[in-house]
Amino acid sequence: MRYLSTLFLLVIIILWGSCRKDFESGPSTGNLQFSTDTLFLDTVFTNIGSSTYSFKVYNRTDDDFTIPSIGLERGESSNYRLNVDGIPGKSFENIQVLAKDSIFVFVETTTDITDQTAGLEFLYTDRVLFDTDGNQQDIDLVTLVKDATFLFPSRDAMTGEVETLLLGLDEDNNEIRIEGFFLEDDQLNFTNEKPYVIYGYIAVPGGKTLTIDAGARIHFHANSGIIVADNGTLQVNGELSTDPELLENEVIFEGDRLEPGFKEVPGQWGTIWLTAGSTGHVINHATIKNSTVGILMDSNDGGPDPTLTISNTQIYNSSNVGLIARTGNVLGENLVINNAGQVSLNCSLGGTYNFNHCTFANYSSIGSGFRQFPTVLIDNNIQVSETEIVVADLVEANFTNCIIYGNQDIELLFSKVEGTAFNYNLKNCLIRFNDFNNSFADNPLYDFTDTTLFENIIFNEEPDFKEPFENMLNIGENSAANGAASTPTSGTDILGTPRNTTAPDIGAYESAAFE
Repeated sequence: MRYLSTLFLLVIIILWGSCRKDFESGPSTGNLQFSTDTLFLDTVFTNIGSSTYSFKVYNRTDDDFTIPSIGLERGESSNYRLNVDGIPGKSFENIQVLAKDSIFVFVETTTDITDQTAGLEFLYTDRVLFDTDGNQQDIDLVTLVKDATFLFPSRDAMTGEVETLLLGLDEDNNEIRIEGFFLEDDQLNFTNEKPYVIYGYIAVPGGKTLTIDAGARIHFHANSGIIVADNGTLQVNGELSTDPELLENEVIFEGDRLEPGFKEVPGQWGTIWLTAGSTGHVINHATIKNSTVGILMDSNDGGPDPTLTISNTQIYNSSNVGLIARTGNVLGENLVINNAGQVSLNCSLGGTYNFNHCTFANYSSIGSGFRQFPTVLIDNNIQVSETEIVVADLVEANFTNCIIYGNQDIELLFSKVEGTAFNYNLKNCLIRFNDFNNSFADNPLYDFTDTTLFENIIFNEEPDFKEPFENMLNIGENSAANGAASTPTSGTDILGTPRNTTAPDIGAYESAAFE
């Protein structure tokens, strides 16, 4: 009897369920609503996949319904790809949307500009069509595609191995290699005709010069960069724009993701590596942004002249260090470095350094937002193993008319190992050094009364940066740096503004009223 009662209840449930109409849904009738009417997929390079974008399709009615068809107007030939409710493809049928519910449509694209009208860029468009005939609704898709010159290591057709560069040997004499290749002679002049997109590391051969013309745009894929070999040279010939608000004549080094979401993301590519023995580097009017290390300089060329002369240049958003030079010989003027995960400027393992009218800052929020190191670190040593420390002479480190600032109390630090020279001088500089607990009070490296080391220094007063977290290091009319630089002076600031001949300002920028 108990078994019959259970069976009877089960039959009733099945019959009742079969009579319900809730599980059935009719077709949509042009009554879809969308989160947007046009989906803009941001600028991409030809043959490089875009980010994934999405929009929502809403059923605002009180009834479930089924969308009879969803598809791209260009069909299977479209360069767009869809994912509807978790299903990838270019066309779909009978997609159910419950009452008062919605579904996501994800969109991405990879487009070859050579299939289109000739030119450096074009708009690629398509439409997502919902339903047909009189009930049809649509969403426009728009992507700006840019042409570029692509540089990448070759791949062996038989083995599939990618071309590599030999960097050296490890402690066990095993080769250390990195994906990359040496540039040929006809690749040693980067022009401003097209952007350059680089995969892996491009290497400048010994005895050769890579010349980069004004207005060139260099984009690096992940784990890519530039290596300059022994006796090789890098010449970056950017020029001042005629309009300070535009950067058309500046040379820009950045990642290859053009979407706004990647505009200020650190660590998108590797570094510009000036190896030991490379020589005669000049970088003028350039921006180096979103790298792991902006510039890595190993040693110097042994001559009396600077191995690297860098001027009117900005280095931003380095996930590690903005500029690190080990036993380098660097001359810098109108140089701006900001927002590095560790150190903006590291004059490491001794060397020779002269900086005039430079702005070194760090307002980085990379990682935890707390930096272990200051904005500027100057040392004459490097620890190469648990038991070995290598030291070298700090021949000179001269900072004149420079701002050294940031969002931590101590933004200038010296690290000295006895037994080698350690010469430095700071003159007419604005520095953040708030030793509130007197940790450095008895350290002779920080004897601020010694005029052979420190002269006309302004401590802990506001530089009045425009937007330091946004890499705008212009100084305003209320800056403590105003009129405090040494005289006589000449030339211009990083924007081409003439220096005040009687009362110039400290840092890379002459002050101006903020709009």
